[in-house]
Amino acid sequence: MKAEWQKAKRIVIKIGSSLLIDEGGRLKDQWLSSLIGDVAQFVGRGCEVLIVSSGAIALGRGQLGLASGALKLEESQAAASVGQITLAHAYEERLKAHDLIAAQVLVTLGDTEERGRYLNARDTISTLLKLGAVPIVNENDTVATSEIRFGDNDRLAARVASMMSADLLILLSDVDGLYTTPPGDNKDAKHLCDIAEITPRIEAMAGSVGSDYGSGGMITKILAGKIATKAGVHMLITSGQIDHPIKALFDGAPTTWFHAKGNAVTSRKRWIAGGLECRGGLVIDAGAAKALLSGKSLLPAGIKSLSGSFERGDVVIVCDENKKEIARGLCAYNIHDAQKIIGHHSKEIAGILGYEGRTAMIHRDDMVLL
Repeated sequence: MKAEWQKAKRIVIKIGSSLLIDEGGRLKDQWLSSLIGDVAQFVGRGCEVLIVSSGAIALGRGQLGLASGALKLEESQAAASVGQITLAHAYEERLKAHDLIAAQVLVTLGDTEERGRYLNARDTISTLLKLGAVPIVNENDTVATSEIRFGDNDRLAARVASMMSADLLILLSDVDGLYTTPPGDNKDAKHLCDIAEITPRIEAMAGSVGSDYGSGGMITKILAGKIATKAGVHMLITSGQIDHPIKALFDGAPTTWFHAKGNAVTSRKRWIAGGLECRGGLVIDAGAAKALLSGKSLLPAGIKSLSGSFERGDVVIVCDENKKEIARGLCAYNIHDAQKIIGHHSKEIAGILGYEGRTAMIHRDDMVLL
C-alpha cells in the first residue's frame, strides 16, 4: 500500500457523469450504492470524504426529454435544476443506509478563486466535515452565466481539494489512468503508473479521451493534476467502471498517481506568505503575539490598531507592539467591521456588528508565521 493511502485523512472523490448515468439518462443505482459503501469504509476509519459529483445535467435532460447532442445554455440550466434534486436525493438515501449524513454544496470556480467567497465556502465545508457529514459538491450549473465549460468538474474537484487542504484527490474515470498515447487509438499504448512531475511531454500524451455524457477527457484531468499537485495534494486517476472502485484500488487496480511535492498545508501557507498582495496591517499586544507563536488563532481582543484598506479574505500583515512583522494571514472581516470589534471579546461580536461573525480575526489555518 502506498504511503499516500496510509497518510490520507481528507479525501476528495470526483465522479464523472458517464459513471453515474446510463445511456438512457437513468442513474446507475447499483454502482452508486457500491461506491457509497466504499466511502462509508473510509469514514469508518476516521477519514473525511468529499464527493465532487457530475451528473445533474445528464439526469435532468433525461427527465425533461431533451434530445441528445449539445444543449443550449438555458436547456443546460433547466436540466441541472431538475437533475440536482434527483442526484441529491440519491446520495442522501445511500449515505443514510450507512448512518451518514449527506450535504449538498453547489459552488462555482469563482467560489474557489475569489478570496471572500473562498473563505465562506471553505468554512461551510469544514463545518460539515467536523459535524460528520459527507459534502456532495457540484458545479452550480443552474445559475451559470456563460456556456457550461469543458471539463469544469475535473478542475473544480482539484480546486476544492486545494481549498480544503485535502491529502488526496481521486478522479474516477472511464479510463484507468494515463497512457503514452490514447489507448483507443493505439493498441501499443503503455499505461503509466507514477507521474513525478507534469511536464509538456506528459501533457502531450493526454490526447482526447471523452465520452458521451462526460464533458471532460484526459486533457482536463491533467490540468486538474497540475492544480492539485501544485497545491500539495496527491492525485490519482483510475477506472470507475466497476462496482466498488475505491476498494479495487486497495486490491491493486490499475491507476496513475500524480505525486505532489510537500503537502497541502505547506503549499497553502506559502501561497499566503508570498503569493498574494498585502492590503493592510494589524498591530497586536504581547499576549496575542504569544498566542500566535503557540499555534493559536488571532482573536479581536488582542488587536490594538489597524491600517490599510482591506476586504474580507484579503491578506494582512500582523505586527507586534514593536512594529515587527510576525505573521501574515487572510482576514475574516473587512476593515470597517474589524475596526468596530478590535479590543473586544469574541462573544461581543454579534452585539456590536448585528450579526454572528467569525470568532477569530485570522484563523490559524489562514495564517503563516514569519
